[in-house]
Parts: sequence; C-alpha cells; structure tokens
Amino acid sequence: MSALPAPRSLPLRWSAALTALLVLVPAGVLLRWPRPRAEGLERLLSQSALLQSFPATPQRPVPALWTQRLGEPLARTVWSRQSRVWWQFWGRDGDGGAFLAFPAQDLPSALPAHALRVDDLLVVAPDPLSQRLLQDQLKLAQRQRRGLEQRCPQRLQQEQAVFWSPLGLGVMAGPMAPLLQRFQEGCLSLRLQGTSLQLSGEASAAGGFLADPVPRAEVALPAPLAQDLLLEWRGPALEGLLQGLLNRQLIRDPLAARYGIGEGQLALVRRAPFVLQLRSLAQGPFQAGLALQVGVNGDRRPWNRLLDGLKAPLEAQGLEATPGGSTALPALRWSRNDGQVVGGWRWVLPRSAAPQLLVYLGPEPTGSVSTNTPLQVGGFESQLRVRPAALAAAGLLPPDMPLLVQQANQLSLVASSSALGKRVLGSPLSQLTGTLQVQPRLPAR
Repeated sequence: MSALPAPRSLPLRWSAALTALLVLVPAGVLLRWPRPRAEGLERLLSQSALLQSFPATPQRPVPALWTQRLGEPLARTVWSRQSRVWWQFWGRDGDGGAFLAFPAQDLPSALPAHALRVDDLLVVAPDPLSQRLLQDQLKLAQRQRRGLEQRCPQRLQQEQAVFWSPLGLGVMAGPMAPLLQRFQEGCLSLRLQGTSLQLSGEASAAGGFLADPVPRAEVALPAPLAQDLLLEWRGPALEGLLQGLLNRQLIRDPLAARYGIGEGQLALVRRAPFVLQLRSLAQGPFQAGLALQVGVNGDRRPWNRLLDGLKAPLEAQGLEATPGGSTALPALRWSRNDGQVVGGWRWVLPRSAAPQLLVYLGPEPTGSVSTNTPLQVGGFESQLRVRPAALAAAGLLPPDMPLLVQQANQLSLVASSSALGKRVLGSPLSQLTGTLQVQPRLPAR
C-alpha cells in the first residue's frame, strides 16, 4: 500500500484569517446577545441595611414611595409599565429614607431628580446626600459575594422577599438585637395566604460564609401562644440565646467580679436546653413576668453551687431571701423591703423527665413553664412564638419593628440548622420557616 500524501500547510495569511474569525465571531455573538445579569441588585445588596422586593401590580394604585421619589405624573406613567419585580431599600450609612429601585428599561428618556443608574437598574435616592453616598460606595472595589449575599438575589428577583444585614436587624430589634446574634443576616421569602404571611428562608451570624445552604426539611410549626403568654422561645442550648451578650467583655467582667460567674459556670449555662417565657400580668407593679426553665443533664450540684454564689450579691443589693423546697431541690424567693416578690428560683419536676431549674423575674409562676413538651437536648431546632400586637400594646416591642409585625396577632418561627452546617465562627446557618398571622382589615364605613 502506497503511503498517504502529506497534507499541505496553509499559507500564513490564511492561518491568521482563520484564527481571527474563530475569535471575533463568538465575541460578536456575545456582544449582541449578552447573558442575563443581576449585577445591579447584587451591588445594591452589599450597600443595604434592609432591602425588600415587591411584584409588579400596575393594576393597583401607585405606591406612596413611587409618588414621593418620582412625582405624581412620572410615577403614574412608569408604574403603569411595570411587569417585573421592584425594590425599596435603606442604606448602611446614615438614617435617611428609603431608596426606590426598578428596571431601567421601564424609564422614559429623562432621569428623575436624585437618580442614578446601577447596571440594569435605576435607583432614586431620597435626597442629594444619599445619592452621593451611594454613588461613592458603588465606585469602591466590590468584595466577593458569598453565602447569603450570593443566594439572596435569586429570591429578590423572583418573588416578594426581604434581606436584612446586621445594621438593619439592629435598627428593627433595638435592645433585643444581642439575643438574635445567630440571625443577624438573613433572607426570607414572603407569601400571603388568606390572613397569614408565610415565611421561608435562611439566616446566619454576620458574614454568612457558608457557600452551601442548609438542607431544607419539612418543619411543623408550633401551635399559637395562649392568651396569657406574650412570648415563648425554645432552644437546644442557651448559647444560641446568650451568645451576643456573653461574647462581650463588658458583660462577662461584671458577671465574674460581682456574681462569681466565670468561664466554668458560663460553660455550664451555655449548653443547657431552655424554654424562655414572657407572661402578661393583669395586676401588680409589673407588666409581665419572665421565666426561664433550663434542662440539667445529670449532676445538679454545679447548678446549686452557682445559685449559692448569687445569694450574697443579691442580699448586698437590699433584697431579702425566703428559702423553700427541700435539701435535694432547694428553692429561694427574693423580695424587696416592702414585701414585693421580684424573682427567684426553684426546681420543677416535669412528667417523665429529670428535675429542671426554673429561674424567674417578677412574681413566682404558679406552675412549671414546660410540663407537656420536653426540653430538647442536643437538637438543632429553635422555636419562637410571639404575640406581637399584645407586646406592642404593652410597650414591650421595639418601636422600629415593621408595622406589619407590630399589628400581627401571632408570629411562629422555627430555625433549623444542620450539624454539618457549622460556620467557622461556631454559629450555624439556619433554615427559617414561619407564619405571621396578620390582623384582618375592617371594611371601610
């Protein structure tokens, strides 16, 4: 068999032309049909303390924010063209009003006052200073988005949702913010069903470094709270409730110096499962009574030693102790000079469970806090039940909570985390599932 003839090499000019063709044709296609981008929303998210998305509903009246930012004629025109999601957000600097953001393609040729384009979005600031601050911040190099900031834009582009940063949570929760250390940054989808707002999403401590979400599982929401309860929080360990406080040297130093609660005692407290309840009081000098029931796994003697160490400091503050209980299960009730009980502790015996410690502020609870549902030990689920409207009526709800929350009858929220979902800083990423029972509006007369 004769050998095959060797292929002839292409002239140099033809090789160069072919190479240029292979490079320029795909580039031209990409320039003509660019891939869909969400860079504008992602960039705004990194500058937001709180950001909300809303579906376009041009058949409904123009929202007040649109009229305030665009003026009535332009707002009416642009609102009628809406076909996708739009957003409002509050910046991380200062305490200015809300920004309005919507797809830039829905805007007429003339830009409104205090407006700037952010990639595919048009953003209208509440005032010139807010516009300049946001413009300057967006010019800075953007850090790599990870975790929640990487996943949340998908929710905010497709449905009604809300994102909050640690600053946003601090403003809304006020003095309660340190108790929410594990939920400082989060993203929730909101879906209205009748008079209930369904909540679904995730939250973490500040930073949200996990790249992968917590595996979602079916969650059973707890029953609504009884009328005499304002709040109940159940969790597998007090660490989740007290982390934001106990991480502060300003808190730990007085605990050790004044009450003898050092690192050893704190380690005991941190890992105890708990139920925290706030109960309304119809009479007396207190609006509500606080009760904390903790599970004691095994030996009760370290807990009794911790309580014994509190006696002298409390007596030095002018409180009087009334002992009770038994040698094995001691109790102590603390009163002021006028006889008013202000707090105490005792051991309780739930059905088919080991003794549990009950610590209370205000009058002594008439029964144990948790007898029907056993405390979790080593679990990964927390349950929060609140009656927001009742708390607000008593002046016990932070005033900057969203109005929708303040007016709600009930809030039930379950936070589930995975043992494999531990963050580097020791705080898990949590899956959030809940419902907000909205007050029905009375018909206009």
